[in-house]
Amino acid sequence: MEAGTRPPPCTAAERGTHPTVTPAPADPQHPLASDPQASDAASAAVVPDPRPLTILIGADTFAPHVNGAARFAERLAAGLVARGHDVHVSAPSDGHRNHGRFVEQVEGEPVMVHRLPSWRWRPHDWLTFVLPWMSKHYARRVLDEVAPDIVHIQSHIVIGRGLAREARKRGIPIVATNHVMAENIIDFTTLPPLLDKVFLKLAWDDAQRTLKMARAVTTPTRKAADFLESTIDISGVIPISCGIDKANYTPDLTPRAHRRVLFVGRLTTEKHVDVTLQAIAKLVPGLDITFDVIGDGDQRRHLEQLAARLGIADRISFRGRVSEDELRAAYTHADVFVISSIAELQSIATMEAMASGLPVIGADAVALPHLIHDAENGYLFPPGDADALADRLRRVLTASDDEYLRMQQASLDGVEIHDIQKTLDTFEKLYRGEPV
Repeated sequence: MEAGTRPPPCTAAERGTHPTVTPAPADPQHPLASDPQASDAASAAVVPDPRPLTILIGADTFAPHVNGAARFAERLAAGLVARGHDVHVSAPSDGHRNHGRFVEQVEGEPVMVHRLPSWRWRPHDWLTFVLPWMSKHYARRVLDEVAPDIVHIQSHIVIGRGLAREARKRGIPIVATNHVMAENIIDFTTLPPLLDKVFLKLAWDDAQRTLKMARAVTTPTRKAADFLESTIDISGVIPISCGIDKANYTPDLTPRAHRRVLFVGRLTTEKHVDVTLQAIAKLVPGLDITFDVIGDGDQRRHLEQLAARLGIADRISFRGRVSEDELRAAYTHADVFVISSIAELQSIATMEAMASGLPVIGADAVALPHLIHDAENGYLFPPGDADALADRLRRVLTASDDEYLRMQQASLDGVEIHDIQKTLDTFEKLYRGEPV
């Protein structure tokens, strides 16, 4: 682990009490309530608190895990460090022996990471987890050491669950972000199908208990917020984009032949990469197509076998996990990004593709329509419909130079609202108890 220079943590005296905002007076006899000018003057006198905060992020998945929730937690932590906050992350270790407190380089920033003793979940290809019955013990230990102003949990599962319960006992404000669809976990429970419904109910009941402890609950999109509010008894969920830094990506807007299809993400059942393979097979040999698959997962062997059965194995490159530089180069050199997933609460990979100036094609499901605007920056297709996906791929790959450039520019314009700095601004307000 590489150490670096970080802003010194604030002392308890410097931080004072947990940040609060004085609410507007509700009493009609209050002098400000009857005098709009006085009320306006008082509002104008409120100045944002410039003091750095001590922030504890609880993440059940974090680097070196590769998924959207982990990537968001990394960018959040690094962005907050760059703004001068004292940031700590509580996350699983790579293995139960590799635990402790480390300064780790995250997105180019030194972040203090508290690695908790963790165990490999064998049904999953890389997931590690903290023993659930130990989560409160580890939460107490980290809270004693860090004494945070705010706790921001990234899930309601193990680490987030323990931190929320212990922080609440101490009166520490909690912000919770939900990246989880419990249905996605079913593939890895190894439970009989009849018990899956029982598992889902227990999982969502526990999510409700945990999330109701938070000062604010957020999700990446309005669609995801609506989903959460309709699934459990909770309201007022705030949509906040995971955000990306456009400056990290290098669009290629020069005219060229279009043949390279790209997917980036975990190779798991809900991603439905098999649908993309079937669509590509329908276009070969009429179009000279190659398909780069970046990421790994339990479905990789199945997908490799499917590509062989479809007779397109020589056109598919399963590249596994790659470095950040290789990933950005893959986006730059691709011609279209395809995501057939039916379980995206936002999809950071799709935003990265847009920031790289790619037309994007995705399943018309959950949050993807928030990013992919049909016939503007790409196309949507009915989930699971390989024929429809093949049609959308043909449209993009055979588009005229002008039409293709129009889709590229639409992607670049569409990703502007997902700037990571806007995301950080919003979370800082939530941490300080300010309205967003």
